[in-house]
Amino acid sequence: MRHGKKFNHLGRKSAHRKAMLANMACSLIEHKRINTTTAKAKALKQFVEPLITKSKEDTTHNRRIVMSRLKQKEAVAELFRDVASKVGDRPGGYTRIIKLGNRLGDNADMAMIELVDYNELYTAGRPEKKTRRSRRGGKKKAVATPPVETQASNEEE
Repeated sequence: MRHGKKFNHLGRKSAHRKAMLANMACSLIEHKRINTTTAKAKALKQFVEPLITKSKEDTTHNRRIVMSRLKQKEAVAELFRDVASKVGDRPGGYTRIIKLGNRLGDNADMAMIELVDYNELYTAGRPEKKTRRSRRGGKKKAVATPPVETQASNEEE
């Protein structure tokens, strides 16, 4: 039965799992992308995305919450300084998981997890999104036409 199994325990005790996810999150923040198994990448995504959301508002309370989860002062500083400024306008979805195939040694399903805004290959090729416009017609701009000379005005001269 799967009662009460809301997240993947990854075959580890809770202390080991929390330490592993904290270390992986620090590595992701430092290197902007890491290679790991698909299961660990999905667990890391659930772990790190709320922390990135907290970093968008730089308060002492948010720094303490993130520090209690990450345990590395340098990673927290980089998260609040660099990463938060880059993802400030994004409303979620800060990470991307790309499947890489199977590992040679044990045939484990591998994936690369990366911060979305730091991949120049995906962001450089796309044009800027245009704002949406309504389909119904608005005011049409009046075209200014030069005044037409009539014969009466020419005859007076």
